[in-house]
Amino acid sequence: MPSFKIDTSTAVVFVATAPAPKLANAKTGERAMDRETGAPLSTVGLLVSDEGEGNLYQVTIPETGYQGDLVPGMPVKVIGLKARDWENEFNGQKRHGISFRAVAITPVA
Repeated sequence: MPSFKIDTSTAVVFVATAPAPKLANAKTGERAMDRETGAPLSTVGLLVSDEGEGNLYQVTIPETGYQGDLVPGMPVKVIGLKARDWENEFNGQKRHGISFRAVAITPVA
């Protein structure tokens, strides 16, 4: 499926929830891995405020894409943020949504 770049150059972005391991299988605890680099994946909650509107996004990021602690309330810069739509069927019900992925998240100095 195609992905779309999201321009955050004019946005103010804060960490809403600290990074947490992304699981490929919740039953077994298997960690999700980046298909290209093999790096473990994490999810981080970001509050993105731009043009008078604020939204909370759960963003997937490789562990190599952030250094140190990203703590709630910390202003950050998001590098390479993309959105992709998805759809699947689970127990006979179709589900769909938008997933977000970033290359890196860095604290604002």
